[in-house]
Amino acid sequence: MTESPKTYIIGAGVSGLIAAYELERNGFQPTILERSDSVGGRVKTLEEKGLHLDVGFQVLLSAYPLAQHYLDMESLDLRKLASGAMIYANGKRYRIGDPLRNASVLFPTLFADIGSISDKFKILKLNNKLKQKSIEAIFDNPEQSTLEYLKDFGFSDKIIGRFFRPFFAGIFLEPDLRTSSRMFEFVYKMFGEGYATIPSKGIGAISEQLKSKLSHTTFEFNTEVKEVNSAKLVLSSGEERLHEGVIITGNASSLLPNMKDQEVQWKHCICVYFEVDGTNIPAATIALIADPNKRSNNLYAFTDAQSGKTILSVTCLHTHGITDQELINQVTDEVKQYTECGQARYIHHYHIDQALPDIEHLRMTTQPSESKVMDKVYLAGDYLFNGSLNAAMESGRLAAMAVVQSKSALPQ
Repeated sequence: MTESPKTYIIGAGVSGLIAAYELERNGFQPTILERSDSVGGRVKTLEEKGLHLDVGFQVLLSAYPLAQHYLDMESLDLRKLASGAMIYANGKRYRIGDPLRNASVLFPTLFADIGSISDKFKILKLNNKLKQKSIEAIFDNPEQSTLEYLKDFGFSDKIIGRFFRPFFAGIFLEPDLRTSSRMFEFVYKMFGEGYATIPSKGIGAISEQLKSKLSHTTFEFNTEVKEVNSAKLVLSSGEERLHEGVIITGNASSLLPNMKDQEVQWKHCICVYFEVDGTNIPAATIALIADPNKRSNNLYAFTDAQSGKTILSVTCLHTHGITDQELINQVTDEVKQYTECGQARYIHHYHIDQALPDIEHLRMTTQPSESKVMDKVYLAGDYLFNGSLNAAMESGRLAAMAVVQSKSALPQ
């Protein structure tokens, strides 16, 4: 055992990095134990065959309150995605967007066969409603499924099927739109108040920037924790360490004896990358496949900064009952069919088994004290609130504040 107990953070994802940042600001020198060889968790960019690929297609919504607070947006060199989408449906493609941000999409949007004129006016009504609604009010509202919410708002089956379902299936990682209406309103509001962006060096640049802000934190990579209690933590190597506080950012149920029956459920997806020789997707635009029974849900094409190659990311949600090779073959055919590229060379694919927490009763925040699960043990992670980068940051912040408050409450 170590001679002097330390404050530990288990997991070097976004919530763990934010927790370390807040602890440092309050005079702590935490140690982060990370089972992989780098920071980021789910917010990571890896090098494959000389290309830098995000582990799953992800965007940073610039309007996230805590992203604005913790991140230096300018130094991330953000690529701003177009406001709108390219939609493939029934053998045709339609470009839609917000004409208030890009006047050139006004007529394509009005005449796109994705819904009625009434549907499109209802979108303007929804935009205005959520612009005036606070985030706090959104998370205080009664919950229903996103599908129920859209139907109650009066949207037709056509626009739900051709726009809302493929667009938000790519965000929620489930095609049935059973995700809470609170999450729908929150994400929709964030899109309306800012932009979807991607750092020029990949989504992992967010995690790397957060790491660079830490000057008194020790990192121990390739270090897996097996068990935690109020006095010590046990590594998979068998080593035991005393602690004066632990923040668990990952799967707490596998580490804490009193949480064995509280396993978090997760949504899964597969992201496949191709090098293509061209595409009909407009620059910086997300493409959606609205046709049923397709493996591909959303596509995004970008130019690799170093090689100049055109890379296509494809997010797949319908992946059960099929081998990886069968999936790749089917997705390759879909890519050629929809984007009209001549060549689609497979690069790599990622299974993201814990892509988003599958939770109900979503929240925005709570009191720091609720992070405490037992004496000197605290929880962080987006699964505690809602599946977003903002929630990951908020959970890390709250757990750190709970540690600070607990320390200050001790007799001096």
